[in-house]
Amino acid sequence: MEKRREDSNSATTADHTELEQHAERLKERVYVTFTSLAVLMALSSHAHEETPGKAALTLFITVAGVLLASFCADLVAHTVVHQGLPHRDELRHLLRVTGGALSAVTVPLLLIAAAGLGWMHLTTALRAGQIVLVVTLGLLAWIALRRVRLPLWQRLLLIGVLTAIGVAAVALELLAHLF
Repeated sequence: MEKRREDSNSATTADHTELEQHAERLKERVYVTFTSLAVLMALSSHAHEETPGKAALTLFITVAGVLLASFCADLVAHTVVHQGLPHRDELRHLLRVTGGALSAVTVPLLLIAAAGLGWMHLTTALRAGQIVLVVTLGLLAWIALRRVRLPLWQRLLLIGVLTAIGVAAVALELLAHLF
């Protein structure tokens, strides 16, 4: 009986750790998605002055800077919480979380590349990238909440609220560019 309880506790701990790591990856992707959205909106406001190469470089450098800052913050937080530097597996996890968030800008970068190849205008690529990122925010909310033990209507309400917050953030970013 005691053995079964220990197995159950270790399984629960493993499940909890896996959920925490999944949440960390999702959180990082949300940050990168919002950052990328802000960059694409700023680039769109003066797209006629931009080249696809400069737009792609601006997006990549900004996201890389945010990811480096995030990694630094995670490293400091880990060191404080655990009173020591991360072990190899923990460091690998921190790098995986940070590096995995780069995938959030893959489609926008491909769209900008398509503009560079002359397949579409840069303004179209930037707008399409913004649409992709807003849809991504909704999908990230769904992925985050799909296994949560809430009734479907509450999960859908939460996704709606999170999407509305995303739209509000976009509106604020647009408003900031007006001044």
